[in-house]
Amino acid sequence: MNDPTTPRSVPRSTLRSTPRRATRRSVLRTLALAGVIAGTSLSTLNPTAVAADGAPETYALTIRHLDRAGAATSGYRTNVTGISGPGADASAAPYDESGTVTVRLPKGRYLLDSTLLGADPAAGTDWVVQPRLDLDRDTAVTVDARTTAPVNVRPQESGARYLHSMAFVEATHEGTTRSANIMMASDGLRVAHLGPAAESGSVKEWIDTYWSGERADYALGYTFTSDRALTGLVRNPAPAALATVKVRAADPSGAAGTGFVDITPSAGPTVGLVQPVAPLATATFLVTPERGRWDVGHAAPAAPETPPNRYSANGFAVRAGTTTTHTFDNAVFGPALDPAPGARPAGLRTGDTLALDIPLLADGEGHAPSAPRFHAATTTLHRDGVLVGTRNGAPGRAEFTTTPGRAAYKLTATATHGSGPTAGGRVTASWTFTSAAASRPAELPLSTVRFAPALTLDGTAPAGTLVRVPVTVGGAAARTGVRSLAVSMSTDGGTAWTKVPVVDGQAGFRTPGAGGTVSLRAELTDTAGNTLTQTQRNAFRTR
Repeated sequence: MNDPTTPRSVPRSTLRSTPRRATRRSVLRTLALAGVIAGTSLSTLNPTAVAADGAPETYALTIRHLDRAGAATSGYRTNVTGISGPGADASAAPYDESGTVTVRLPKGRYLLDSTLLGADPAAGTDWVVQPRLDLDRDTAVTVDARTTAPVNVRPQESGARYLHSMAFVEATHEGTTRSANIMMASDGLRVAHLGPAAESGSVKEWIDTYWSGERADYALGYTFTSDRALTGLVRNPAPAALATVKVRAADPSGAAGTGFVDITPSAGPTVGLVQPVAPLATATFLVTPERGRWDVGHAAPAAPETPPNRYSANGFAVRAGTTTTHTFDNAVFGPALDPAPGARPAGLRTGDTLALDIPLLADGEGHAPSAPRFHAATTTLHRDGVLVGTRNGAPGRAEFTTTPGRAAYKLTATATHGSGPTAGGRVTASWTFTSAAASRPAELPLSTVRFAPALTLDGTAPAGTLVRVPVTVGGAAARTGVRSLAVSMSTDGGTAWTKVPVVDGQAGFRTPGAGGTVSLRAELTDTAGNTLTQTQRNAFRTR
């Protein structure tokens, strides 16, 4: 595998808040997290925590820090973060070179974590976490490196090279969650729980380590829910206990340069793993099913001063001994709907406003691009045959203002795309439906058709062969039913069309000679009478 791009070492930090992870998280967001956790918080006092005389009700917290020899140490970083009670909004990062430091804080439940750094970096780092610190009197705490035990989470491949790791703890009390974490760019982490046990199930901890092997990279993660933080962890999973995830980087346009692939667990904060990948290459990862679902992504090569076009596949399940493959940036490019529950509709009417927001150039597996490569994009809206307006800009995104009464509408979105071998690609989707203003926002009855031929990573199919192209209906027609569906193909860029049979969800036809192109068209009517005419000119090539 290629050398990874790894974040710089951030030995410790506490996050003041704990937003739950969104369904879609890119590596850019992961790296932003790494930037956040490089900072520290200043102590703040909750102004409502006052005694009868009006003075803040505070207690002295004294923290003593000992190294692995049991001696006082100045090599530490400690954070104390309020969880509940009058001190819920208080935090402090106290320090004194003597190794013993005192800070006054309001009464309440706190999360304490401390990183102890020895004089020899090669000896590793100690991380001590106290998820339950009840400050209701003057209190003394001793953070002792001698209580820690190693984190030994590594693959069984003897030559695998450590890349980086992250440990993350959440502590919850009275409905509020606070967190602490440590990121490591060198091996040798030791961890320990400190203090009394918290309430059952109130402490959650993630530990993820990343390794580079000869034929695959490793993303090894484990999650624990308990009343305590971990004291040490040993996991050396056998190959049969791991799941294989392959990320294929297609290149139908013949682009130059190097892209990136990434993998992260879906749940909980993590640093993830990012690797460079050349076009037409495949990255292989071995991951732990125990970590739950996983996310992968691909950032295609981009020209200087051009934003990278990123794709992602999120929240997929894995199973030990099986292989999951995701192919990004391959033909056939076309409209796709977000299948996630609660996703924003592709078309929405709010009062007199009709808005379209649909990825018009999603790749062959339906992954939506963050920065689609296109030459021109136009969207038009007609009401009862009269042009309402035309919008130019991003493919599949437009907004129009119309009138409230019920009328027949035709909404058409077009984008031209492709370069090099795929020059001349053009996607058009045209929908007809009736609509009127309502008291609440209403989803427009839009449908899509996905064509998914088996193509190599350069976007081609064998010349002169009979192919079966899977055809999938999405959107309104998938929910309410299809009244009719006709599929046609063209081998001259869309000048002449030939209807092809669709049997068992597959369109069958013979591809043209080598160096030819195949265009595809779908004409669909749902059971409510709404229609879609979708055309994808020069959808793929032959070899």
